[in-house]
Parts: sequence; structure tokens; C-alpha cells
Amino acid sequence: MLDRSSLRERPEVVAEAIANRGADVDLEAILELDEQWRDRKARGDSLRHDRNEVSSRIGRLKGEGREEEAEEAIERSQSLKAEIETVEREAAELAEELEEAMLELPQIPDESVPVGESEDENVERRRWGFDDLRKLPEEVVPHYDLGEELNIIDEARGAKTSGAGFYFMKGEGARLEHALIQFMLSVHREQGYLDVVPPVPVNSESMRGTGQFPKFVEDAYRLGGANDEPYDDDDLWLCPTAEVPVTNMYADDILLGEDLPLKHQAYSPNFRREAGEHGTETRGIVRVHQFNKVELVNFVEPDESYDRLEGLLGEAEEVLRRLGLPYRILELCTGDLTFASAKTYDIEVWAPGDDLEDGPDEGGRWLEVSSASNFEAFQARRAGIRYRPEHHESADYLHTLNASGLALPRVVVAILEYYQNPDGTVTVPDPLREYMGTDRIEGHEAVGESALGEGE
Repeated sequence: MLDRSSLRERPEVVAEAIANRGADVDLEAILELDEQWRDRKARGDSLRHDRNEVSSRIGRLKGEGREEEAEEAIERSQSLKAEIETVEREAAELAEELEEAMLELPQIPDESVPVGESEDENVERRRWGFDDLRKLPEEVVPHYDLGEELNIIDEARGAKTSGAGFYFMKGEGARLEHALIQFMLSVHREQGYLDVVPPVPVNSESMRGTGQFPKFVEDAYRLGGANDEPYDDDDLWLCPTAEVPVTNMYADDILLGEDLPLKHQAYSPNFRREAGEHGTETRGIVRVHQFNKVELVNFVEPDESYDRLEGLLGEAEEVLRRLGLPYRILELCTGDLTFASAKTYDIEVWAPGDDLEDGPDEGGRWLEVSSASNFEAFQARRAGIRYRPEHHESADYLHTLNASGLALPRVVVAILEYYQNPDGTVTVPDPLREYMGTDRIEGHEAVGESALGEGE
């Protein structure tokens, strides 16, 4: 949430930011609401002052025996009380309306963010791993075909049990996911992260705190109700990212300067109603409704947040570097920033199995596996997360940042495609072998009559 005083003092800056984002928000209406609320609040303060003066006169008039004037003062006091109640009710209604309107205002991008309308204008900052690529099969088999051939990914049975967009990882595929989770957590522990196991259901207030609500209600999985029905602060939703529970751990808390920077990591399953489009770009496990992820969440002092963003990006990159997976870094333009972010870098891993137009010269395609973002005080203000630089100083809002470290399905895709061998097996990257207990994924025999083939 933006600071109201900044909105009043710099409306042109906010207007420009909204325009650069391509957001559809009626800023003039919000400013008008704010003016009406301040007018009602000022009127209420003035009326309370008048009533206090009248009340102080009543006792004095009675003491002087001026009963008639005292009765007039009593009537005036009662009249003022009724007017105050009316004005306060109007102010409260305006405050609630203003609060809801402010929740629709996106974050102001940092001045360093490139201006652009869409992802087409994101800026590539660097690539890693393309100078020393491993020798690939003459024809790389896409992960969705290879996973089926090896019998380690089962989309059909996932759809049967839960619906489209859900899948089973089996055997060595499941072991690969478990290995990746343990490996990522180990890497980030080395980087100073504290492990957190968060609850999977999160309430509406928490979703609002990190900026998922009210804008992205339709993307969430609600427990015990339809998404288009009214919801309360304590209604529950399936966690869309561990960013939500981990950030809101400190909602309405005051941390100390000596606690910061605070770095937490959390593994969690995540649930999102991502429709996507059918076709090569979303086939397989690239865009699904449930996926595993390790999330990195940072709480820092405001003047350190942009240095920390660069550090956070490097911490997420380290996973791909150790796995030997080629990738690139994109700086997102204003039109592609998420609602709450002031600045974001995307990490996109290279998956060579499908040739897409926007892929690298080597062929294949890019898959986003992490977004490292600085939210400045946007989430902290919504969730009420503050800190005291020193024990004797007043509390102020801190800055929050997060990144995926990393999203597992697309890392699995990259491993299956980049590390596959001509014989159809997959070499396990060196850092994962101690967790998997093998250096090669060879697959499993299918089971059931369907595995026999039609007519056999």
C-alpha cells in the first residue's frame, strides 16, 4: 500500500507510475475521497473542540446560578454530540472506502526500472553457462514425452484424481524433486537463511498483506466457498506462495534494527488457478495448479534494500550455477512488474527440448524459475510490519523482498532436457547425487493393463 501523505504531496509521481505500469486506476477519485475524509475528520475535530468548550461552561453557569443559560448550553452540547456522531460515522464510511481504494493502487516502480508496456520490453542483463554447454543428443526429447517414456511423470492420472493441471511425479521423478528441495534448502542455509515450515492455509488478511488480495482473488483456491462470494479476513485459502505466510509472520509486529536483515527460507506446496493457453508453451509441467517451491523472504532496513536485492538475486542464481544449468537474468520493465514490486529481476533457465521463437540462438526456450523483487515498504505498510532502528527511536516501516529459490517443476524440466542422454536416460547433476543415491535416471516399467497396449 502506498503512503497517503506521499499520494497527496506527489500525485503527479503516482499518476506517472500508474501510467507507466498500464494500470487502470482512477487516481482523481481516490484523491477526492481522501479530501472528503480529511474534511469530515477536520469537521469532527472542530465540533469536539466546540463541545468541550460548551461542556466547560455548563458547570460554571450552574455554579453562578444562571440556570437558564446552563440549560441552553446543555441543549447545545447535546446538539453538538448528535452532529459529532453523524460526522464521525461519515468519516468512518469514507475511511473504509478510501482504504479499499488504496488497496487497488499498485506500487510505484523504482526510478531505475526501465519503462515499457509489456514483457517484450524487459531488458536482458546477462547470461550464464552458454560458453561451456554439455553435448546434447541430436534431437532433445521434450520433458513431457521423456517423462512419459521413463514413467516418472504421470499427467493422465493426476488429471483423473484432481483435474487438469495436476500431476504425479513417480519413482526417480519423485526422488528428483525431493533431492532438489533438500539441495536448495542446504544451499540457502549456507547463505544465512533460517528454515521455516509455514502453514499451508492462509487467511484473507494475510493475502491482502502481501498484495495478492483484492486484485488476484480469482487466481486463488478458496477453502469452503466460491471465489466470487464475499470473504472475511479470517476466511482460508490454499497458499499460492510461501511469501504469504512467511511475510505475514511479522504482521503488526515491531522488529528491532539489530534483528535485521532477517532472512527466512521456506519450502511449501503452492496452489494457483493458472489457466494458461493450451499448446507447447504450457504442455507438461511448465504451468500447473500445484507445484513445490523454496521461497526466500528478506526483511531489511530501507536504506539497505536495493543492495540486498542484488544479493538476493545472487543467492537464487547460486542454485542453477551449482546444478550447471544455463540461464539468463532479465530486468522487468514497468509494464511487467507485479502489483506490489518496485523492482524485479527474473531468472530464466534454459530448457532445450522445445524450440520457441523467443528462445536463444542455441534453440529451446526460456522458463522463469524465480522472480527476485524489492517491495520496499508496500507490503510492510499493508501488513503493519515495522522496526525500531534503535530501542529509543520511533518505529517505522521496514522493506520486504523475496525470491523463489527456486520453483521446482521448471527446474525439473530443465534437468530432464539439458541432462538427457542419447539412450533416453538422464544424468543426475553432481550436487544431487548424494540426495538421490544414483547418478542416472533410467525410468521404470509402467503398470496396469493400459501399459500392455491396445489389443494385447
